[in-house]
Amino acid sequence: KGKAKGQKGKKITLKIAKNSIRISFDGGRRLDLSKMGITTFPNCILKLADVDELDLSRNMLKKIPSSIEKFQKLRWLDLHSNQLEELPKAIGTLQNLFYLNICNNKLTTKNLPEELNLLRNLRILNLGLNCLDSIPSSLGALKELNEIGLFDNALTTIPNSVKKLPKLKKLNAKRNPLPDTTEQEEHADSVKRTEMLYLVQDKDLCSSCLKMCQDERDKLNKLKNVTPSPSKKPSFPLLLTPNSTAKDNQEEWRLR
Repeated sequence: KGKAKGQKGKKITLKIAKNSIRISFDGGRRLDLSKMGITTFPNCILKLADVDELDLSRNMLKKIPSSIEKFQKLRWLDLHSNQLEELPKAIGTLQNLFYLNICNNKLTTKNLPEELNLLRNLRILNLGLNCLDSIPSSLGALKELNEIGLFDNALTTIPNSVKKLPKLKKLNAKRNPLPDTTEQEEHADSVKRTEMLYLVQDKDLCSSCLKMCQDERDKLNKLKNVTPSPSKKPSFPLLLTPNSTAKDNQEEWRLR
């Protein structure tokens, strides 16, 4: 009985939501409900649908309702580190969206709505740390896309329509079972391939993801004892893994 009660999560009231509105670095209004133990989408925030940014990251959400379409002014939507298994088709109506982070969820290719290709103003899309075995070629319609995270999925190929997006500068497809990395990079010659850093807190990762990150950290620690050789790759000495603990102040680390 106690367990069932614990799974209800924190109840978000309209008053709590109003007190969670912050002013972002560019003067927009950001509704920050991250790390609040929310298990179901709080319908009361529909009364605040005129915000520019919505942060529901690091909660326990399993579903985003179709009513998300009411947030027509939304430019920035962060849903990373939840338990989302699907996205609503209505997400395609958010025509002003330029940043969408759905990293570290349980999304499958089947439950990735085709309507994502309607987000024609999208600049940054993070699909990393999910359960995707393929990427819809229709994402090639996102002509304004600058950065895309596909890391830590089950991808065996990346559609040419995505790799050859005209404005794509950064693509992270690390730790996928791609058959021929060299061939993949040849097709992406116009893309600046970098080790993108999408940060989440250790406590928000599932046990398997956390173990994977710890293993990567151990490998890096072993490499420290080896005489370093010149490298052209960028180094990030203060960040030991792709999932290092995120700073509480999201303005300092989120992608802009």
